[in-house]
Amino acid sequence: MTLHAIIAVLVHIALAGVGAWLLIIDARTHRLPNRIVLPTLGALLVLVGVEALIAGDAARLVRALLGMLLLAGFYAVMRLASRQGIGGGDVKLAAVIGLVLGWHGWQTLAIGAASAFVLGALYALVLMALRRADRSTRIAFGPWMIIGAVLGIAVG
Repeated sequence: MTLHAIIAVLVHIALAGVGAWLLIIDARTHRLPNRIVLPTLGALLVLVGVEALIAGDAARLVRALLGMLLLAGFYAVMRLASRQGIGGGDVKLAAVIGLVLGWHGWQTLAIGAASAFVLGALYALVLMALRRADRSTRIAFGPWMIIGAVLGIAVG
């Protein structure tokens, strides 16, 4: 196993830990704390930049940055369109997820981003079928974003 592969595995293990932590926090409180999301984004930006320098792969860096901007921008537009839906924490988490998924590739980004919406919708439909929620019930979306990202990496 190369040094690059070892570092990638360690980063993904750390991201899994942060993701699990955020999943639990958002499910309980409907909040994605800046004190966790923003340092994670900063550390990932540094790591992606260093990885690009070491590997000499500027294309991967550009794709990761574009993934971050695209997914965060998409969530920002949804936040502006519906003040009650997507929260600011979701937009920041989308930047983190977009960076990681974009680093992996366009297909991974598409699968991870779409999976979040499909899984979140299925969850809401199940809650509504069980009469535990209605159309106005707030559902934390961060957990579905994180699970979708994991699926994107696993499948993509």
